[in-house]
Amino acid sequence: MMFGLQNTDLINQVLNIPHKAARNFFRYGLSVFGCIVLLTSVGCENSLKQIQEISAKELEKPVERTIGVDVIYSDSARVKARMSTPILLQYNTGTPKAYSEMPNGVKVIVFDKSMQPNSTITSEYAITKEDNKVIELRRNVVAKNDKGDVFKSEELIWNQLTGKVTSSKPVTITSADGSVIYGNGLETNQKFDPWTIPNTTGKINMSSNLSQQ
Repeated sequence: MMFGLQNTDLINQVLNIPHKAARNFFRYGLSVFGCIVLLTSVGCENSLKQIQEISAKELEKPVERTIGVDVIYSDSARVKARMSTPILLQYNTGTPKAYSEMPNGVKVIVFDKSMQPNSTITSEYAITKEDNKVIELRRNVVAKNDKGDVFKSEELIWNQLTGKVTSSKPVTITSADGSVIYGNGLETNQKFDPWTIPNTTGKINMSSNLSQQ
């Protein structure tokens, strides 16, 4: 006995569908089922991706938001610098990836041993990373040393541990005597004296200290 054929005939009789139509029904039915499974799988993957993106955004939210901040940097009871910012956002506090963001600008004053200002730095944005004690100052960065020299750039990197200040961006230096110097990059200390910039061009007053270049 051919049970397969009899079973097929029974199905066709119940549904009143010819053999060829039945075959097409099962063929396309399986295809539709496959599409539904595929769409469901894609939908799940998209949902998982959305959940991961939301989770990442949640982790990026600041742990603390502080208004009107004054931070004093000291060493052996001697104040070395003071940093002021209107808003301080702290992320991942207590972890190796902890960092703070100052989206509304910052002002840094560096002091000498007699507590007199050595230099001042301002910028429209800054970020400091706790793991390496580096402050990145960005956007309209302006620094001034106690000689009256003014440094302008779009980025300055201040390493608090070494006291070095560097930049890989174009820098403009206007000396107190009126000399204007342009260069790509900067290497100096937190007093901004002495300093070095590569590829120097500009208008130099002959009475200025040419050894600075």
